[in-house]
Amino acid sequence: MKKYLLILTFLVTYVSFSQQDAWVYFNNKPNAAAFFSNPLSELSQRALDRRTAQNIALVLNDAPLEASYVSQITAATGITVKARSKWLNCLHIRGSVTDIQALLAFPFVNHVHFADNSLNAKMAVLPTIVPVNKQLDVQVNFNYGTSANQIQMLNGHLLHQANYTGTGKIIAVLDAGFPNVNTIAPFQRLRDNNQILGGFDYVNQSTNFYSGFDHGTMVLSTMGGYVDGQLVGTAPDAKYYLYITEDVASENPVEESNWVEAAEQADRVGVDIITTSLGYFAFDNPNYGHTYSDMTGNSAFASQGANIAFTKGIIVLASAGNEGNTSEPHVGVPAEANNVLAIGAVKADRTYASFSSIGPSFDGRIKPDVMAQGQSSILSNTSGNIVAASGTSFSCPIMAGMIACLWQAVPNLTNQQLIDVYKQSCDRFLTPDNQYGYGIPNFQLALNTALSVNQNEIHSFVLFPNPTSNSVSISFPNNYTNATVYFYNTLGQVLIEKTISTSVSNVSLEALNSGVYFYKIESNSFTQSGKIIKE
Repeated sequence: MKKYLLILTFLVTYVSFSQQDAWVYFNNKPNAAAFFSNPLSELSQRALDRRTAQNIALVLNDAPLEASYVSQITAATGITVKARSKWLNCLHIRGSVTDIQALLAFPFVNHVHFADNSLNAKMAVLPTIVPVNKQLDVQVNFNYGTSANQIQMLNGHLLHQANYTGTGKIIAVLDAGFPNVNTIAPFQRLRDNNQILGGFDYVNQSTNFYSGFDHGTMVLSTMGGYVDGQLVGTAPDAKYYLYITEDVASENPVEESNWVEAAEQADRVGVDIITTSLGYFAFDNPNYGHTYSDMTGNSAFASQGANIAFTKGIIVLASAGNEGNTSEPHVGVPAEANNVLAIGAVKADRTYASFSSIGPSFDGRIKPDVMAQGQSSILSNTSGNIVAASGTSFSCPIMAGMIACLWQAVPNLTNQQLIDVYKQSCDRFLTPDNQYGYGIPNFQLALNTALSVNQNEIHSFVLFPNPTSNSVSISFPNNYTNATVYFYNTLGQVLIEKTISTSVSNVSLEALNSGVYFYKIESNSFTQSGKIIKE
């Protein structure tokens, strides 16, 4: 039997590698003007409302792909279109090297990028990458049963008791399949309340998303599952879209393209949060694989898409990975992306789970970002039985559900402001490391801080993001137009002094080394002080 399997693997590998995967990028979007005159042709009203609430303008990458370009590529000799991305203005294609290179003859093609980087070095035309312009009185007391620990560790039960259970928030789950979600008892509550809004299978191009591998079913149950006395998800009253992007039969970069396509659809229908318990590093074809040096925050295709999703006002979470005990233990794609919350795993006693992938990113950023229970997490399997399972696959959605509850409580905060107060509630915020990141968040503390931020929008200055990598923006309270900001080291020495105004409120921190600094803002007779972390 083993011999047959080896032979089969060899044959499949040979056939697969005779065809190459690549992305073909377009020069422009001739239909952009029509989109800007009628954005509802591409985006739902909820998607537009999310942008308006966070002061996010429509930009070129919101416009759809040019249909005539797509049809010409689809009709090209030897080319199969596997996925498409309006955000990155490209198609994921498959074909021979010769047929793919021939696409450069189309005047609307900007460049082609092979998944196998060694082929890019042999391209006759060197590509030039042109970026696209771009509180309630009712108290809820759930009978959590064995799932209590994974929620109480985060003080999430306190938000639930205040009736912050995800109501009004929409979460997109990008995974490998959701079999039996439409039939088993732990999802009865979701079905009865019409909380599953739809989905799609991007692997098989099918509207049947109650199919595929069981992984997504288990993931969804940690947020939306409900069995009294056994399992309560972290966001039992949120609504969900379910997208299959992962093909468990193979590891191929088309899955990254599927991921981006699903993220674009999630944006289109107006989701607030994307959670994904998928990660990419190596592929079946080793020439397609990522290396640690690629983990720079915006290099890999899925990481680029995840970062763009953030610019649309969406919070994106991804499992850090389960490679902590391997020869390549680092957080992978898309968790390594600049604007993605990479979620690692701890045990029930809050100690590090040894399988959880570690940081830092190749460019030295803190990863993972935060931690939740991922060892012996309580969830539902596809038979509807409540079981324990382990992996960052489960710590991630547990966290995503709690973020939905927090955002429900303070809906006026932007995604960046919410992430800032959320990180600042973590137990290692001032002393992050490569295993725990900023640690385990305290959602009651985050809520208190977030409510304060809502008030501070009127009465004080708000610095964000915090932590930060290169710069910090400062929002002004009402009736203030100018101020001076100072940044000090722990010895009290002034390192940066800058005058800011409502029109120029961004301060570069590139001159500072990584560490904890103090700031002071002075305006008229008003003084405000605090701490900021430079990653």
